[in-house]
Amino acid sequence: MAMAAPLALHLLLALLLGSGGLSRAEPERDSLREELVLTPLPSGDVSATFQFRTRWDSELQHEGVSHYRLFPKSLGQLISKYSVQELHLSLTQGFWRTRFWGQPFLQAPAGAELWVWFQDSVVDVDKSWKELSNILSGIFCASLNFIDSTNTVIPTASFKPLGLANGTNHHFLRYAVLPREVVCTENLTPWKKLLPCSSKAGLSVLLKAERLFHTSYHSQAVHIRPVCRDSHCTSVSWELRQTLTVVFDAYTTGQGKKDWSLFRMFSRTITEACPLASQSHVYVDISKNSQENVTLEVSPPPTSTYQAVVLGDRRTYAVYDLLNPATFSGSRSLNLQLRWKQQQDSGGHLVPFLHAQRYVSGYGLQTGELSTILHNTHPYRAFPVLLLETVPWYLRLYIHTLTITTKGKENKPSYIHYQPAQDRLRPHLLEMLIQLPANSVTKVSIQFERALLKWTEYTPDPNHGFYVSPSVLSALVPNLVGTKPANWEDSPLFSTMFPISDSSSHFVRLYTEPLLVNLPTPDFSMPYNVICLTCTVVAVCYGSFYNLLTRTFHLEEPKRSRLVRWLANIIRRIRGVPPL
Repeated sequence: MAMAAPLALHLLLALLLGSGGLSRAEPERDSLREELVLTPLPSGDVSATFQFRTRWDSELQHEGVSHYRLFPKSLGQLISKYSVQELHLSLTQGFWRTRFWGQPFLQAPAGAELWVWFQDSVVDVDKSWKELSNILSGIFCASLNFIDSTNTVIPTASFKPLGLANGTNHHFLRYAVLPREVVCTENLTPWKKLLPCSSKAGLSVLLKAERLFHTSYHSQAVHIRPVCRDSHCTSVSWELRQTLTVVFDAYTTGQGKKDWSLFRMFSRTITEACPLASQSHVYVDISKNSQENVTLEVSPPPTSTYQAVVLGDRRTYAVYDLLNPATFSGSRSLNLQLRWKQQQDSGGHLVPFLHAQRYVSGYGLQTGELSTILHNTHPYRAFPVLLLETVPWYLRLYIHTLTITTKGKENKPSYIHYQPAQDRLRPHLLEMLIQLPANSVTKVSIQFERALLKWTEYTPDPNHGFYVSPSVLSALVPNLVGTKPANWEDSPLFSTMFPISDSSSHFVRLYTEPLLVNLPTPDFSMPYNVICLTCTVVAVCYGSFYNLLTRTFHLEEPKRSRLVRWLANIIRRIRGVPPL
């Protein structure tokens, strides 16, 4: 028995060498890239954007895939079973303040957002959409199972495929938002488990839930799409991109100072790159160094710098390659620190060319008005904006009251698509293409009437109000500087989410605030009051009457003591009355 094990090992090695198993090992068909972008915001806050991209050179719909290495098996089987072309899911807590924080790399609305493109081979899209949302609800521990026909719409122009697409038939698209969804650690844990290194190594060690949810803004997302495998696009690969964006309040974390460090924000430092990653970079935005009277000091010194046109503006980044041993410079961990030698003036920042607000106006609980304000701050260029409005069915829109005004004049949309709602079946869908003149403010308003729901349709806290999904703005915003198409594999991940089709503009998708609307609400305390009053009447009136009818009365003479009887007999003798 002692010689059997070495003999079996030698035989196995001979078989492998004879068949060329070791000499002709197949190259890995999947790869992982991870990066972290740290951006000082104009308001003094700090934005941290994590991106983990897993690319798999495989045809999930056509190949019988049974072995998964880096790509999550749960998502791979989901794509294959339901013939998914693209999937985009985001879970967000907070609201990205575009006016004060600038344009984000990829914004998401408050709550949960899910939009999916299905393959044209799907017969029943609504059934696949319902089953897919239920499975995603279980994977990410979210309330996506509440997605149904009452909050699902089919946009015609607002959401185009971000990857390769053979066709753009919008009938295979589904879009839904749950603005009331609350994001918590139970959603972050399954999201981290999809990473190849989980939270054990690489940039994911910084994802400490206690620190991530103690921020002004938190958004985690999953994007799955097909991409070209090479420059000639002869074959297709699948890309899974997991993004997480948080905004730290620098004054809170820095005790009143704008200086920050990785340990101060995340309570951890970077010790190593993920062993499975082919690239692992940390980018620090140092573009403020080019401004007058503003000086940033980053330590330790970066290994290199990177300049590119990002979101229409030229940016400069300090680059730290975690796969380069020189990055750690003999230390066991990397703790990036940024200090302001001369404090930044937060009041003079450049306002983004496009931002918007939304609010509800009116008085009473019968009618109201939805208003969306669109700002184009560009001094001399006009550009169109595609506006998507999704309104629940219990807000009955008066479409004839739709008004669009710019600088006091009527602004007619060049494209409009409206799908009326059906009570308890589907919401309102309104899409418009509006031209925004240079340096202008455009107001879009429409009146509505509040519906009275059935008493079983109210939420447990009806006086809190009902949420209305935010508006979606899609536009090609002019660049400050010209840009050139770059190789996606050589460019950072934060600049390759949206394809570049024009060197003079860049694509932006923004979301407004979700609205909270009060509906006519009955007094749900009245049943309790009626029950209390009824029980009181029954207990006092009927109970007393029933007691009188059923009680039996007996006449009993009181028993007197001997002393009392003796005294009474003495008195009776004196009076001449017979004794007792």
